[in-house]
Amino acid sequence: MTKLPETTFPAHDPIYSCVPHGQFSIPATGSGLLNGLTFAVKDIFDIAGHPTGAGNPTWLATHPVATRTSPLVEQLLAAGATMTGKVITDELAYSLNGDNMHYGTPVNVNAPGRVPGGSSSGSVAAVAAKLCDFALGSDTGGSTRVPASYCGVWGLRTTHDLLSREHVVPLHTSFDTLTWFAHDPATFTRVGEVLLPASNFVPKRLLKPQALWQLASDDFAVPLQQVLDAVQAMLGVTAETMSFTRDTETLEQWRQAYVTMGAAEAWALHGAWILEHQPTFSVPISARWALAQAVTAAQAQTAQNKVAEIRTHVRAILNDDAIAIVPSAAGLAPLLNESGDSVERLRMRTMHLTCAVGISGVCQVSIPFKNSAGVPVGVSLIGPAGSDLALIRLATGCEINFQIN
Repeated sequence: MTKLPETTFPAHDPIYSCVPHGQFSIPATGSGLLNGLTFAVKDIFDIAGHPTGAGNPTWLATHPVATRTSPLVEQLLAAGATMTGKVITDELAYSLNGDNMHYGTPVNVNAPGRVPGGSSSGSVAAVAAKLCDFALGSDTGGSTRVPASYCGVWGLRTTHDLLSREHVVPLHTSFDTLTWFAHDPATFTRVGEVLLPASNFVPKRLLKPQALWQLASDDFAVPLQQVLDAVQAMLGVTAETMSFTRDTETLEQWRQAYVTMGAAEAWALHGAWILEHQPTFSVPISARWALAQAVTAAQAQTAQNKVAEIRTHVRAILNDDAIAIVPSAAGLAPLLNESGDSVERLRMRTMHLTCAVGISGVCQVSIPFKNSAGVPVGVSLIGPAGSDLALIRLATGCEINFQIN
């Protein structure tokens, strides 16, 4: 494929969101719904003629320059948007915090002194700072839903396999999805109208997963209730309080199944490269790779069987007519100097929240709010597989119908 034309990337990046090798821009190749908009790209997406770093300098040094461009990037350029650079990701997208030991931590302008969240850290930070109109990210275990909550922007985890993952560095192929952030609902919707297929989904039932609500800090209580009240009024239904899990199972068992199966997939993809090149990873990410290496074939198969059961179960709960309201994360964005133990405890609670959608492969939209102190929190709508565009329109309709704190 011919290398896309480019111009010089603006040097001014006050929030440190761009990677050194990502300082270039590419003008729109066509005209359409995104005319005049700008977007940044997480550094796991290939751009022809440029290297893909995946958040790690050893990866950057040991992989060839991309010869093809992600189809999603091509779609956005063809619809009139201009790409303004490649931005930081947590190493190989294997984290939720947003601090990269090699490239730094992008500034969270909506929560100063706090991390932006990962692994789509540069994407969410650039959107929050309004350096671009929207940004491409990814979500495997929560890497769009959680940063959207931490930074106070709109975010979507797409239905698994709905968007092409060609020419994107994978992590867990059974759970990886490609996503985007936007700082306003109109732009968020316009991107969806370009990338997503039409959806005729009309929700008739509303679910309140009580166990998931209880995982979130008190900061989420008011916006959760606001969204619940607004959606009940919009749909003319009363929410059903329920649990996603079956009586004999816990969310921790679900998380363990997700982690084990994902780790096995990640090691199958990248284990040989890690053993050959011995890259330097941060302590938490290094520990995850060590766990991945230790997963046995029997453990992986057991986890895969459990994941298949959970997927069927969650999809049956939603069927083709229900949405659920949940917190997008379990707490506020951690402080930059927060202890490792505290960050890990929050990550575990958040994974209990995010694993059900990750496993089941359905879609989730995060709506931005703030707590009483002005710190961002996110509330999400979960919809059946393939309902992405209809779910976006429902979520943005909610935003119009009530005051966001």
